[in-house]
Amino acid sequence: MRLVDTHCHLDNEQFNLDREDVIERIKDKLEFCVNIGYDLKSSEETLKLAQKYDFVYGVIGVHPTDITGYDESIENRLEELAKDPKIVAIGEIGLDYHWMTEPKDVQKDGFRKQLALAKRVKKPVVIHTRDAMEDTIEVLNEFPDIEGVIHCYPGSIETAKQLVDRFYLGIGGTLTFKNAKKTVAVVKDIPLDRIVIETDCPYLTPEPFRGKRNEPIYVEYVAQKIAEIKGVTLEEVVKVTTENAKKLYGIV
Repeated sequence: MRLVDTHCHLDNEQFNLDREDVIERIKDKLEFCVNIGYDLKSSEETLKLAQKYDFVYGVIGVHPTDITGYDESIENRLEELAKDPKIVAIGEIGLDYHWMTEPKDVQKDGFRKQLALAKRVKKPVVIHTRDAMEDTIEVLNEFPDIEGVIHCYPGSIETAKQLVDRFYLGIGGTLTFKNAKKTVAVVKDIPLDRIVIETDCPYLTPEPFRGKRNEPIYVEYVAQKIAEIKGVTLEEVVKVTTENAKKLYGIV
């Protein structure tokens, strides 16, 4: 069994010059990866990637900072894309009060509509939340049968305990940063069977490559840090987190 990158952005322009090489490295080293959309265009590109490579899966949706103009036509198109079996979730969706491109109520409206979409198409969700954890939980509690993952989990242990019955926690390269005390505490306390590993590449590159472009195979460094924090073998982290990723996304 090999590692999985549960959250990457291979369609990003930073991969334009060597995307095929990056994807070849994924094929060589990982079980699979999941490419994440953030608006309609990237969602359509995500499906193309997922259809081209059998070890790439896709997630489609509109990010809270791209929610401007979200309407019925966009939602209908997303629902159509979601019918493809290589699309395994709706996301990344949620609330972002750090980059306030739209008022909170507009973000919440788009969030609720996409949660309802996920319920209709019977898929899990990939949640983005930044400086908005309380409101994110409040909206999620309106949809008690929705499950998924909190991407790049930014919260406390106490908040994590409110979420892990329904949501996995996505842990990425920030765990390796020197100032990652809160995330380290969460990883130490939360059971391994509620954690999945991600890169969010090309962003959030782990040590020792911080400052350079991230890519999916760097999940290795996140897994090593988790093993160190939890006092378990790397093999155990690989086995459990890959099984978690398959359960999360319904991948057999």
